[in-house]
Order: sequence, then C-alpha cells, then structure tokens
Amino acid sequence: MTTAPLTAPAAGSPWRPVRTVLGYTCMLLAAIAFLLPIVWMVGSSFKPGTSILNDPLGFDPATATWRNWTGMFDNTPIMRALLNTGIVVVGKGGLLLVFSPLAGYGFAKFDFPFKNALFGLVLLTLMMPTLVLIIPLLLEMSQLNWINSYQALILPGAVDAFSVFWMRQTISEIPDELLDAARIDGCGPLRAFWSVVVPVLRPALAALAVLSLFTIYNDLVWPIVAINDQQHETLAVLLAGLSANVSGAQAGVSSADMWGQLMAACTFATIPTVLLFVFLQRHFIRGLLAGSSR
Repeated sequence: MTTAPLTAPAAGSPWRPVRTVLGYTCMLLAAIAFLLPIVWMVGSSFKPGTSILNDPLGFDPATATWRNWTGMFDNTPIMRALLNTGIVVVGKGGLLLVFSPLAGYGFAKFDFPFKNALFGLVLLTLMMPTLVLIIPLLLEMSQLNWINSYQALILPGAVDAFSVFWMRQTISEIPDELLDAARIDGCGPLRAFWSVVVPVLRPALAALAVLSLFTIYNDLVWPIVAINDQQHETLAVLLAGLSANVSGAQAGVSSADMWGQLMAACTFATIPTVLLFVFLQRHFIRGLLAGSSR
C-alpha cells in the first residue's frame, strides 16, 4: 500500500494584503461619500439658520440649538403627515405583499388559457413611464370622487409588475413535488400556498417589503397630483412644500430659519427609514442573495 506524498500548502499571493487594504479603503471612502450628506443634514438641523447660510460646512457645538426642531413642529403639520404616510405605507405595502405573491403563484404553478400572453402584458407595463399613467389615473380618481382621499393614495399601483415578476421567478424555483405532496395530503391551492410556498418565500418577501416600502414612503409624484389638502398630504409632499417656501414665502419666518426647519424636517423624515432598514437588514440581504446559489 502506497501513500501519496504530502505536499506543502501553496503560499499565499504576496499581493493579497495589498488587495485587502485597497478593498477596505475603497469601502471606507464609499461609506464616507454616502454618509457625509446625512451627517451634514443632521448637523445643520441643530445649527442657527444664519450659520447654515454663512458657514454651510462648519459646525460649532457651542451654538447648537433646538430652535429649528421646535419651529418645525410649531409651523408644519409634520406629525399629521407622518400619520398619513404610515397609513399609505401600511395599506399599500400590505396589499402589495399579499396580492403580488398570489399573482406570482398563479403564473408560476398553474396553467390557464393565455397565461404567457397575460404575463407578457404584465411585463409590458414595466416599460411604460410612470408619467404616462398619471392623467388616466387622475381622471379615474376624479370619476370615483376619490381625490383627496386615502383610496387615491393607496389603491393605484398597489400591485406592480416588478413585484409580480419577482414573486413569479422566485416561486418557479420551488419544486413541483412539494406542491404535489401537499395536494396528496389534502391541501387546496390556498392551503398549499400558505403551508409550502410562503415559508420558502419569506426571504424574498422581506427584501420586497424593504424595497417597496421605501418606494412608497418616498413617493412624491402621485401624492402631489392626487392630494391638494393638508389633511391627507404625506411627508414627501410636506418636504416639497417646505423646500418651495425656503425663499421666505412663509409669513413670519426668515429664509435662514426656513433652511433650518427644512433640515430638521428632512432629519425627522429619515428616522423611520433608518429604523426600518436596521430591523429588516438581515432579511433584506438574505432575500437579495436567495438566488445566488442557483
């Protein structure tokens, strides 16, 4: 019996430490580039208005003040806008996370007439610019008397083509044998969907939730068209109004103070998105990488 001769492990590349240092350096520079505007925004929200205009990049802790925040809460209905945004995010996001997987399940695992043609029409809507749909949607909302209502903010676009496409592609990877076994055990289509498909789909659903909720939270074009009263305006519309008033159009508030209140409002509006990403980061990354091993 002979044994193969032992060989020494190959020595690592001499350039490996250099590549590692360069990689971390690039990531650090990218992180600074992305975080610098946020740090500037948060710092400016605590600066006097005149300091924002005279020394935009500087920050003196001795002059830090809460005046911008108190003025923002006193002069703007930001809590109402936050409530409206929360209602729209929960309502629209909930509809999307319920109906998009069901539509993807139907396209992926069921055969019915004109299935491919219908799915092609769904994908075709991805090529249509959003602005093309605004006037027809606005006329439809007007006919339904839904202008200045939560229905107008929630229902249009509650299920989009990208979400259906993503769910369809993910569900297609589930072996048919699992669904066949569920049917043999007496599960109907919806029970099989809930018991077999949803557990496998959770990482993709988490990633879809983060992407779609961010999109709904930051949407400006449709809310600013469908809503023209303060009772239903969202945070994005409120921030747009503050930006328009930064020249001092608001009575009793100087242009410098408006800059400070705008920075405070932007910081306040950023907090929910940061918290959402922190809590869902693990699921979001897992969902994006779910198909990397296939």
